[in-house]
Amino acid sequence: MEFIELAKSRRSAINFQSDVKISASELQEIFEIVKTHPSSYNIQTTHYYVVTSEEKKALVKKASYEQHKTLSASATIIVCGDSDGYKEAPRLYEGMKMLGIIDELEYNDTIETINKLYSNNPTLIEEDNLRNASLSAMLFMLAAKDKGWDTCPMHVKNEHIIKEIYNIPENHQPVLMITLGKSVTDNIRPRGYRKPVGEFVHFVD
Repeated sequence: MEFIELAKSRRSAINFQSDVKISASELQEIFEIVKTHPSSYNIQTTHYYVVTSEEKKALVKKASYEQHKTLSASATIIVCGDSDGYKEAPRLYEGMKMLGIIDELEYNDTIETINKLYSNNPTLIEEDNLRNASLSAMLFMLAAKDKGWDTCPMHVKNEHIIKEIYNIPENHQPVLMITLGKSVTDNIRPRGYRKPVGEFVHFVD
């Protein structure tokens, strides 16, 4: 699908066909695209937690104020940011050093910069987790649409219960939920009003 068509055709699904399943291999294909998303210092702090079973989705629905799409979706996914993610920088940059893309000095300087920036700075960590996860999630939804799947980004309700259902560790902070499946095509509402470009783009110079 051409990108312009893809961007215009992706929209938030209101309800899903409850009898449609998605395989682990199909999800893997989507995530292979998602892993190319940009992140601060390329430390890739975004994590995805995926449930596809009816049992788990039913628990998610109950925790999400009975929103039916969390159950009818083929997969209900929690997108998280890792508050300890910056600590993986040495491992993530090691390969670049070994390949000669960066030298020892640049490697050490980069790791030192990352540690100074994020150590004892929970506010920045939280802000960057939100940015990184949001960028990644948008790419996920576009990649899913390119593969023929519909999505809907959602708030995470009852976060402590959701973390228990998905077995999410303490250092992984839920940012948003994404439901994925095949949209019910009956009575699809027209797309909501979109502001003209002149209302939200401001040319400064």
